Amino acid sequence: MTIIQLPSNNGLESYRLGPPADYQAPHVSLNRVAFAAAHVVADPLGAADPWTEVAVDWDATLAYRRYLWSHGLAVAEAMDTAQRGMGLNWDQALELIQKSVTEASSVQGAVVFSGVGTDHLIPSQDFKLEKVESAYLEQLEAVQQVGSRVILMASRALALIANGPEEYAKVYESVLRQAEQPVILHWLGEMFDSALAGYWGSSETDSAMDACLQIINENSDKIDGIKISLLSKEAEIIMRRQLPERVRMYTGDDFNYAELIAGDDQGYSDALLGIFDAIAPAASAALAHLAEGNQDRFHEIFAPTVPVSRHIFGAPTRFYKTGIVFLSWLNGHQTHFTMVGGQESARSTLHLVELFRLADQAGLLTDPEMACSRMKTWLETRGVG
Repeated sequence: MTIIQLPSNNGLESYRLGPPADYQAPHVSLNRVAFAAAHVVADPLGAADPWTEVAVDWDATLAYRRYLWSHGLAVAEAMDTAQRGMGLNWDQALELIQKSVTEASSVQGAVVFSGVGTDHLIPSQDFKLEKVESAYLEQLEAVQQVGSRVILMASRALALIANGPEEYAKVYESVLRQAEQPVILHWLGEMFDSALAGYWGSSETDSAMDACLQIINENSDKIDGIKISLLSKEAEIIMRRQLPERVRMYTGDDFNYAELIAGDDQGYSDALLGIFDAIAPAASAALAHLAEGNQDRFHEIFAPTVPVSRHIFGAPTRFYKTGIVFLSWLNGHQTHFTMVGGQESARSTLHLVELFRLADQAGLLTDPEMACSRMKTWLETRGVG
């Protein structure tokens, strides 16, 4: 067994790694739609200042999408997990979408939905609703032209200027009219992005939910589903039970995904999760067992991944991408731990050390010896030798 010295609040401690989990699963068609919101791989040798410019390793980024597709997961492209609005701007996001859609065309069964927002605008109180609407439509046209399905993301600009639910409804209805195929709406909570506080016209979850449901009910033919990222299973279940029959609830709850996907006697959630980027083999296997009717094995696989996810998405939640990329590096999907925007520095040494422990205990380190070697190298850069 591999042993490593890990720092803690009490100094260095010996830690013995366990074996990787065995995720053998039946070959069945899944009975849940499952998206992984995918991260981007930075180019550490790119001639770019990471705080002001972006250098992407396109080969590694697209290889990671092929990896996700190989596990039967759909890809949610150019969303917040890809550091949209936290390092990746609209021009770069569109290039990512174009490359991802092209890559998907060569992979049988590959599915891509891509984020459409207003992030090429710098939000201003002086904006009129028409400007936000026009920005949405500009991105919608570009993404549809590429051939991707659409995830309609929340807008910081709209959150800043909208006066009540009616103005949200006006903008969303105008944009939805131009959607060529049903879209997925995304309600991103303020724990992920503080600029989205009070979205849908209210700081009260119940009132905001009512406003959002009204938009869905009045435009249901244009909506495939909604992802809510509020980290509240209670809110998700309440909303799920009020959706029109053909509109899906996509869980965005990285704390409680297992029980929400499993569902209850009144329904279940499909999945559109950032954590599925980091736990793709486990997610694929768990969902296959669920489709076969083996809920016990479904929960058995997911149970040890939940502490990992809750740690990655712990407050301040917006920095969860750092943990996602850290695990990608530890598992050999990229040659370095460097992120767009320099976001590799967004979590503390002890936070990432605990993530290493939790990932090992969940069996998520596919090659423990390689992960241990990389961890030792990284710890040396943090002054731990």
